[in-house]
Amino acid sequence: MSSQDIPEEKHLPSEQGDTHHGGVALADDPFADPGLPAHKPRIQDIDERAAKRSERTVAMLFTLSMLATIGFIASYVTLPVDKIVFIFPIGKVSALNFALGMTLGTALFCIGAGAVHWARTLMSDVEVAAERHEIAAPPEVKAQVLQDFADGAKESAIGRRPLIRNTMLGALAMLPLSAVVILRDLGPLPETKLRKTLWAKGKLLINDNTNEPLRPEDVVVGSLTFARPEGLEEDQHDFQTQIAKAALMIVRLKPEDIKDKQELEWSHDGIVAYSKICTHVGCPISLYEQQTHHVLCPCHQSTFDLSDGARVIFGPAGHALPQLRIGVNDEGFLEAHGDFEEPVGPAFWERG
Repeated sequence: MSSQDIPEEKHLPSEQGDTHHGGVALADDPFADPGLPAHKPRIQDIDERAAKRSERTVAMLFTLSMLATIGFIASYVTLPVDKIVFIFPIGKVSALNFALGMTLGTALFCIGAGAVHWARTLMSDVEVAAERHEIAAPPEVKAQVLQDFADGAKESAIGRRPLIRNTMLGALAMLPLSAVVILRDLGPLPETKLRKTLWAKGKLLINDNTNEPLRPEDVVVGSLTFARPEGLEEDQHDFQTQIAKAALMIVRLKPEDIKDKQELEWSHDGIVAYSKICTHVGCPISLYEQQTHHVLCPCHQSTFDLSDGARVIFGPAGHALPQLRIGVNDEGFLEAHGDFEEPVGPAFWERG
């Protein structure tokens, strides 16, 4: 075969200027580092008026966050728990829950949006590539990190833009107030509820067993009777709350056996009325010893002397049982002459 019979080879590597390695042509690297695109300045970098607009936008978002936090607290304080409102398209919802969710969500969103807008428009956007290094940095690297931090703080313009700095600090300082206010849900404030009971002047003493008003002749010497105030019935929704403060213990003593002068004055013909709630931890007292006139709390054995102002003679109770001043009305029924002069039950921090 002559050379003329050999077809002409096209695109030979030698004619294309390709490099060879072992007789095999090498293609271009498909994963070549494309590098970083040329940095394009933002409008805020070249126009101070645009930078001021961005600054005011960030400040406005931080200010909205502060206002939303104030709205959260105001909603929590003013809106009743049981108020229901119609919100389109959600429907009927709790006004308190809706207001708390909207205000807290707005406060958090505005802080985040303000920070993002600040970073995107005013902070430096130059990308910097850094080589990885060992975790244990040498002193010069530590110095470089501190310098980079200082440079970053400078580039963030936080020093040159006090409006952003001050509103951001205000928003971040006020946001935790929402969490502090939520602590209010740990329980209702007692206010003066622990100082008062349902007993009042003219309230009849109702026998717990018969549900009938008590007469002096119904209480015999040596007996123990439990009573509640007139108008308090077991089917009432707050019965347990009220009876826990108003439960009464009635004992009839011989007047000559009463040692305490005030106890004698507040009694009627030897009939004395004391709170049934132990002053230790609030257990109901139910054990009475006729000979000594002592009553015993079954929980922790606190013992009170009913013939001597119900003072504590044994056990962990801290003070005597409160006495209720009683008398007899025109119809011959036992009645209260007012409420207890001191709070019933255990001591509490507001009691003083």
